[in-house]
Amino acid sequence: MRTDKEMLVKGIKSLAYTVLLMFLAPIVLYQAFKNQENILFWPVLIVGLILAVAAVAMGFYSIKIVVDSMFGPKKRKK
Repeated sequence: MRTDKEMLVKGIKSLAYTVLLMFLAPIVLYQAFKNQENILFWPVLIVGLILAVAAVAMGFYSIKIVVDSMFGPKKRKK
């Protein structure tokens, strides 16, 4: 089996977006909790939580793409 280079590049780009989300989510959450008396506390908190969930989901998706590029997608038995 050979590595699918196009799929590997796609997976690495996806991992880069994941790292961006992994840094952005805690920053937004920190800003929300730092300004709890502000009127925008809830919207910023919700955005931070959405970014955190997206970082986790994107991480699993990115790793799946990289693994599939190296080992190929699973073949289903009929």
